Amino acid sequence: MKRIEIRDLYKRYKDYDGKTITLCGWARTVRDSKNIGFIELNDGNFKSCQIVVEREKLSNYEEIVKQNVGASFEVKGKLIVTPNAKQPFEVNADEVVVLGESATDYPLQKKGHTVEFLRSIPTIRARGNLFNAVFKIRSSAAFAIHRFFQDRNFVYLNTPIITSSDCEGAGQMFQVTTLDLDRVAKEGKVDYSKDFFGRKVAMTVSGQLHEEPITHAFGKTYTFGPTFRAENSNTTRHAAEFWMMEPEICFCDLDGLMDIEEEMVKYIINYIFEHCPDELLFLNNIVDKGLIERLKNVKDNDFVRLDYTEAIKMLEKVKDRFEFPVYWGVDLQSEHERYLTEQVYKKPVFLMNYPTEIKAFYMRQNDDGKTVAAVDLLVPGIGELCGGSQREERYDKLVARMNELGMKVEEYKYYTDLRRYGTNIHSGFGLGFERMVMYLTGIANIRDVELYPRTVGSLMY
Repeated sequence: MKRIEIRDLYKRYKDYDGKTITLCGWARTVRDSKNIGFIELNDGNFKSCQIVVEREKLSNYEEIVKQNVGASFEVKGKLIVTPNAKQPFEVNADEVVVLGESATDYPLQKKGHTVEFLRSIPTIRARGNLFNAVFKIRSSAAFAIHRFFQDRNFVYLNTPIITSSDCEGAGQMFQVTTLDLDRVAKEGKVDYSKDFFGRKVAMTVSGQLHEEPITHAFGKTYTFGPTFRAENSNTTRHAAEFWMMEPEICFCDLDGLMDIEEEMVKYIINYIFEHCPDELLFLNNIVDKGLIERLKNVKDNDFVRLDYTEAIKMLEKVKDRFEFPVYWGVDLQSEHERYLTEQVYKKPVFLMNYPTEIKAFYMRQNDDGKTVAAVDLLVPGIGELCGGSQREERYDKLVARMNELGMKVEEYKYYTDLRRYGTNIHSGFGLGFERMVMYLTGIANIRDVELYPRTVGSLMY
C-alpha cells in the first residue's frame, strides 16, 4: 500500500489535481445524503481531508456510510482542487475499504467535551483537535530543544533514573526497593544491606549531579528525560512524573548562562511558529486568545535582568495585593513572579542573586556572603520556566556549605572531586519541559500536556 499523508497533500495538492491517490485514516465524521456521502478523514496530522463517496460508484456504499466516528478506512480516488470551498481540495472516492469498525460507545462522537472528561480517556483524547494540537507541539518543541543544543556542539547525555543522591535536598523522592514490604512492616525495621543495591535508593529528581562530572569531559552537555518528585501537591503545575532538560556548560558564568537561556527559549518559540502554525492558530482561537500575541512578545523582546533584592523592594511597595507575604529572604510565590512579568515589565524576567538559605547547596556563593549566583527565568502567564545557577567551583566553600546543611559529604565525593580535578567556572539550568509546553499551547493544567499524567492519587494506566 503506497499512501500519501494528508499533511503532504496540503503542501502540494495542486501537483495531484486530477490524479488518483491512496489515503488511509480515521473518520472524524461520516454523513449520508442518500446517494452521496462525506467522510472527514484524518490520518494523525492536524488537518483532515473530505472524502466524497457516491452510491452509484461504490458497491459497498451502505457499509461505508453506516460506520461510526473513529472507524478506519483505506481510500483510493481522484483529488479535485476546490479553490472556492473551505478546504482547498477533496477526494472523490473510487474505492473505499473499511479497515476497522468503531464501536457505538466511541467516546468522541460528539463535540464540546470538557478537558476534565477528556482527561478521563487519555488513550483516546489525542484523536481530537485539541490534544492532537497539544501533543504535536510537544513533539516539535522536544525536537527543537535537541536541534538547538546539537547545533551548538552540546553532547546529549542519559543520566541515571535510579540514584542515591537527592539533588534538590527536599527529600521528596520515590523510593525504589525490592524488599518485601509486608515483612518490613511486620518486623518494624529496614535492612537496606539486603536490598537490590545494598543501600537506600530512589527515583531521580534531577540529572544534574551525575551530569556535571561528564560535562567536565566534553565542556558542554545536556540531559533530557523523565524525573520524579513525590510532592503531595494537587496544583495545576505539579506532576509526580515530568520531563526535565538540563544543560551544563564549563567556562560559563551567570551572564553567559542567561544568554543561552534566552536564545533557547526564543529558538523554541520560533520553531513552533514555523512548524506548527495551524496548531497555534487553533489553540489561540479555542484555548487562549492571547497566546500568539504573548509568544510574539517573548520572541521579539530582550529579557529583563533583575536582582532579587531590587525585586523585593518593588513587591514590598504593593505587598497588600498579595496573598503571601513579601520580605527579603522569602522564596517568591507564583503571584509575585507573575506580577513582575505581567504588571511591571510585561515580558520575561531573569530574577537573579537569591538568598543563600532558599537555594541549593551547589550554587556559587556571592561575595556579599548573603546570596548565591542563582537565576530563575520568569515568564508572563506562568511564572518560573527555568531555574539555574553558576555552580560553586571552589572546593572549600562547597564542602563548608554541605557541612552546614548536615549533608554526608563522603557520599558526594564523586561530585566534590570535580573541584580538585581541573576546577573552573561553570553553570547550568533546568527547563521544566511540561511548563514549556504549557506556555507554548496556552494550556493551564500540566495534566493536559502529558500523555498519561501521574499525580497524587491518580495513576489511570
